[in-house]
Amino acid sequence: MLDTLASIGRSCWYWLGLLLIGLSFEAVALFYQYVLDEMPCVLCIQMRLWVLVLIVVALLMLIQKGLNLAVLPGHLLTVGIAAGMLERAWKLLGTERGFAEGECGFSLGLPAWFTPDVWFPKLFQVQTSCGYTPELLFGVTMAEALIVFSAVFLVVSVLMVIAAIARPR
Repeated sequence: MLDTLASIGRSCWYWLGLLLIGLSFEAVALFYQYVLDEMPCVLCIQMRLWVLVLIVVALLMLIQKGLNLAVLPGHLLTVGIAAGMLERAWKLLGTERGFAEGECGFSLGLPAWFTPDVWFPKLFQVQTSCGYTPELLFGVTMAEALIVFSAVFLVVSVLMVIAAIARPR
């Protein structure tokens, strides 16, 4: 099984899949914002930023596809991305359900030199306070879907790291 996972983790198809998932997530978020008028909160924008990092890592891994030395760092980065996404999704679900407390204002909480909300306001500007996420399909809210995806993504990413360490090439 580790051989199969290691082979998949080195494949450009794996990284292309992550790239397409990331682009799909961003497209869905923008569809909900601009077509369905569901304005994003600070947690939603932070999730968009994690997805953007996933897109960048997937692109970099596709570009360097012949360099096997980058496979483990790429998988380690996806573990970090998945953990960040899971933490934000948990906070989003907790805010929606009332089991997480905390400030949810309009500031992204990023360093002063990193202002994606100023550079790309159509993508990263906070436009509402937290409290709910829209329903996707079959009564599943965006927060619920994000927590399930993030948890599965974290498990897969950890397995890919284990496979890359156990079966390097």
